[in-house]
Amino acid sequence: MTATDPKADLRFYLQSARDALLWKLDGLSEYDVRRPMTPTGTNLLGLVKHAATVELGYLGDTFGRPSGEPLPWFEDGAEPNADMWAIAEESREQIVGLYRRAWAHADATIGALALETVGTVPWWPEGRDDVTLHHAVVRVIADTHRHAGHADILRELIDGAVGMNQGNTSVPPEGAAWWEEYRGRLERTAREADDRARDAAAVTDKD
Repeated sequence: MTATDPKADLRFYLQSARDALLWKLDGLSEYDVRRPMTPTGTNLLGLVKHAATVELGYLGDTFGRPSGEPLPWFEDGAEPNADMWAIAEESREQIVGLYRRAWAHADATIGALALETVGTVPWWPEGRDDVTLHHAVVRVIADTHRHAGHADILRELIDGAVGMNQGNTSVPPEGAAWWEEYRGRLERTAREADDRARDAAAVTDKD
């Protein structure tokens, strides 16, 4: 088995999540990249803004490498959840540009420091705020892939587009009629399973 470079592995999976998250914005209007798609307001451009902020924090400030990027959504008096959506005055290009600069800054940190390097997370409780670079990178990878998954679902709800990346839809290449029947079958199966569970519970109650 060929030995691999741990940093190269970490960068690969981090970059694949970054690329997937940005790709979900392609071809959408300003409204669609911003529209809240869940009861808690989850939206595509907000996910990108949040991901940029996470990288600047965990792979910048934590290791004494501040980026100098202004983050007004974290200043005193900022409203809760301000990093999870873009105000009208913040363009898509600004948010995407911030994210790309955050990549570059994070990658420079990964390149400059050993994975065993210990940093201090400013927003973690004192005494429990030390973290290795390795841990921080894995944490950012997990967070970014989680939000890329959120973006997958939001994009499908917006216009039906699906896929892991531009060259891989990661779903069977069937037509609209097949998918409609498939979804209907899943709905019927879910209801049947629910009916079975209710019937079983009723029998147990009688016993």
